[in-house]
Amino acid sequence: MENDTQAPAIWLITDNKPGHRNQLRGLAGRLRALTGAKLYWLNAADYPVPLWRALLGLAPTVDKALPQPDLIVAAGSGTHRLILALRRYRKARTLVLMKPAFPLNWVDGAIIPAHDDVKPSKTVLNTEGVINAITPLAELTGKPNALILFGGPSEHFDWNNDTITSQISDLIARYPRWHWTISDSRRTPEALYRRLTELQNENISVVHHSQTDDDWLKHQLETSRAVWVTPDSMSMVCEAATSGVPTGIFDLPPRAGSRVVNGITRLAGLGMVAHWSDHASVMAEHQPQHPRLWEADRAARWIIDRFPRLLEPRQNKEQRP
Repeated sequence: MENDTQAPAIWLITDNKPGHRNQLRGLAGRLRALTGAKLYWLNAADYPVPLWRALLGLAPTVDKALPQPDLIVAAGSGTHRLILALRRYRKARTLVLMKPAFPLNWVDGAIIPAHDDVKPSKTVLNTEGVINAITPLAELTGKPNALILFGGPSEHFDWNNDTITSQISDLIARYPRWHWTISDSRRTPEALYRRLTELQNENISVVHHSQTDDDWLKHQLETSRAVWVTPDSMSMVCEAATSGVPTGIFDLPPRAGSRVVNGITRLAGLGMVAHWSDHASVMAEHQPQHPRLWEADRAARWIIDRFPRLLEPRQNKEQRP
């Protein structure tokens, strides 16, 4: 008789914002690696849910081609109505990434950055920073290649084009034998991008974000011995730190009460990133080992421990008493 064992099925609900989608990719990739689960993406925009259905937990009609889910994971406030509507769907477990605007006991679990100040519990896992799809490198390249990632104005830091330009120019001047790859983001002021393109020469490459794809950052980190990031994007900072490449943070004035500022401060306190004032440690040829950061893996293992009978082949579950 044929083995009709089915891998666990995980539905991933996305609002298609890059940062939220990246968190789902990171977590789902580790769950697939550890359990053999099959992944199915749902765009929340394709399933509009009235508030009353979300509050009552009444599922919308979903694509009939989708298998019965074992776990449903959502990231981003734009996905919350859909996951709440699905919270009773065929006994699937539900999980949210980041702090939701609804009571946590409405879902089966939550994975929330520690800087959001939600106490950990049996159903809540705190992470250092945000989950991402980067895998820690086994070893660093020996070549003097450095990567610079910069964002733009945000509610967490006072952005200043002159400050960023000055710090980038200072780094390049201090380490002239290095090759520098510089890339912007969707939030970068056009004037700053144009100014940095003027730095291009045989040792400096400037890459517009429109020229990158999902794997670009991964490949750049693999060939870098140091990475510098503006602190406005927690996602970029965590991706760099997760890679294991020594990571420095450019200096921008923080705004009081910002959860991102608190998260950066936590990572620096743990030795996972370095402030601008400590740039020599980032650029050193033999960097001291810093603590390992791989929150996608830790979160995936927490889920497996939290739902031990969920993420196993369906045939095994059906045979259990």
